Amino acid sequence: MFRNIGPFELLIIVFIIMILFGGKKIPELMHGLGKGINEFKRASQGDPAEAAKTTIPEPPKV
Repeated sequence: MFRNIGPFELLIIVFIIMILFGGKKIPELMHGLGKGINEFKRASQGDPAEAAKTTIPEPPKV
């Protein structure tokens, strides 16, 4: 699917993301994405009690 994306295209995508969200908002977005992925993995393993737990510490507010 993404086999035709080269380094130049990746730089363009990163540049557009930086313009849209700014440098300060990106770490918060990545934290939320990682948290969501971890919760999805726990939920897919079948233990709903473990899916509700979060082990990722909150990032410091700057």
